[in-house]
Amino acid sequence: MITKYLKWVASILMVAISFATFSWADVSVNTDNTNITIHHASGTTSVPASPQKVVVFDLASLDNMNRLGIKAVAGVPEGKKPTYLQQFDDAQYEKIGTLFEPDYEKIAALQPDLIIISSRTQAKYKDLSKIAPTIDLTVGNENSLADIERNVSILGKVFDKEKEAEEEIAKLNESLAKVRENTKGKGMGLVLMTSGGKISAFGPKSRFDILHSSFGIAPATDKLTVEKHGQLISPEFILETNPDWLLVIDRDAAIGREGQSAEQLLNNELVQRTTAGKKNQIVYLDSWSWYLASGGLTGLSEAVQQINEAFTKSE
Repeated sequence: MITKYLKWVASILMVAISFATFSWADVSVNTDNTNITIHHASGTTSVPASPQKVVVFDLASLDNMNRLGIKAVAGVPEGKKPTYLQQFDDAQYEKIGTLFEPDYEKIAALQPDLIIISSRTQAKYKDLSKIAPTIDLTVGNENSLADIERNVSILGKVFDKEKEAEEEIAKLNESLAKVRENTKGKGMGLVLMTSGGKISAFGPKSRFDILHSSFGIAPATDKLTVEKHGQLISPEFILETNPDWLLVIDRDAAIGREGQSAEQLLNNELVQRTTAGKKNQIVYLDSWSWYLASGGLTGLSEAVQQINEAFTKSE
């Protein structure tokens, strides 16, 4: 286990070095007097500078725009949102379909200057681009922090909030550096998601990689396959892995589906026999933020606070 941990520490140092040398030239944002050309996850798009009417399908971008003080949101998707975004449920914001199924008629009627999407709406990129300039701010698995920084920088450039964006990025990196100090040497963690009475696990380079690569929580196992909704596992697997920490996301709670909660599902003898169970080191993350709006500045700030508090108590 010591050898595995030392390898993990070395990988974290490499990640830190890569972020330190990250060049904003990689953002590929070019401007003239009236338009900004953005290279994004689904292509290249020319958008108007400082758009006044924006349709936002990506909840992380909605969070980031709100954080940067951008007041151009005209339409948002229906459905559950984290508490810090519930003001966008107000009637003044047009509801333009779901994350997966846009209401094209409503969007066209709004005549937006810009549409912002991410992975859940990615398949609709071409159709949405016919209505208005569309950019895809999807955050990937392996370079999550770099992608988040890039997205905040793009929003700052588009909406003339570059100073605010730089300040937010600096604050984020400072807070993550502190949380890494707090998690260092405190044991290994296993990231779980519960849904429909089943348990899935996520490791490095998967959906919630940022908990390992940026929060500094060493992975409890390297035997997990990378799958969109995680690798299905059993309580026996959790006991065999014996993590020091369990970091849990309740998908059903996030999407408003009734059923067995994550706490109920994990309240069994096998889980309680793990180090995490014995030491009461099971952290139930904000499921709305992690599942629906992952990559948003407010959600990350709250996650840093929660992880810091949990790991401080372990001392």
